[in-house]
Amino acid sequence: MVHLEAVQASNRSIASIFGPGLIAVFVGGTSGIGETTLKIKAECKALNSDGEYIFIKKDTSLLRNVDLVCDEIKSKEKSINLLFLTVGTLQTGIKTEEGLHYAAGLVLYCRHRFISNLLPLIQVAPGLRRVVTTFVAIMEGTILKDDFQLWNRNLMRYRGHAASVVSLALEKHAKDAPEVSFIHNFPGGIARGTGWILGSVLRGVYGLFGSLVHMPFADAGDRHVFLATSARYPASGMEDQVDGVPIADGDQVAKGTDGRLDSGLYSIDMFGESAKPEVYEVLEKYRKEGMVDWV
Repeated sequence: MVHLEAVQASNRSIASIFGPGLIAVFVGGTSGIGETTLKIKAECKALNSDGEYIFIKKDTSLLRNVDLVCDEIKSKEKSINLLFLTVGTLQTGIKTEEGLHYAAGLVLYCRHRFISNLLPLIQVAPGLRRVVTTFVAIMEGTILKDDFQLWNRNLMRYRGHAASVVSLALEKHAKDAPEVSFIHNFPGGIARGTGWILGSVLRGVYGLFGSLVHMPFADAGDRHVFLATSARYPASGMEDQVDGVPIADGDQVAKGTDGRLDSGLYSIDMFGESAKPEVYEVLEKYRKEGMVDWV
């Protein structure tokens, strides 16, 4: 486990390591969009009055909207240091206007499209170049080729499928952009901001057991900032270059999804640690079957 004190110490060094001008894109749903947006922008301004904070409202379950958002971003920015993806839902059985399963549209297709569209800007960014997608890392398992979008199955029950698809899609991007670091992480349960995406039955279950599995909201925030900025998770093609806040003496970089150190793609648990060897074996099996290109 990466201890919280080490996480917070690393985060305190961000400004001195990177300096001003970092550009980050966050893609994720909000409950009560207007109220949430005003609150987030106010908090950001209070922390850094010199920063610029732009909110773009779109239904990103539709790929045409993803393209519109990306076009708007590309019209304003020449580079991006960080793409952070949390968009998703546990609602199942809904078909989008484009014919996709709503859950798969958000978790699989939307995220993949954002990365594909914005990767050229990330590749040319000075210093930090990173993509973080928050979902069900470390749970990689069997891929169901006969029901890729999980139309007939529960997303969380078959999370091994979803985890493998997300990680393998990231692997394709990592091959195409070795100068970019890619992280698929599992956030665990968080004390605030989770229940809104659950159905009524699941909300009841979470209400009963959530306190047993969650981490405090502020701690989760600290850990995700660490994921986004620490040199513990470097790109494979960034030797001798600034690729995050330096790790402490005695620590080492994380193992990637192929079991190697600093491989450029990482499946990470809620405490910042790499997946178990079983995950490497699952993904290696699918690599040999050509699934990196298939997904």
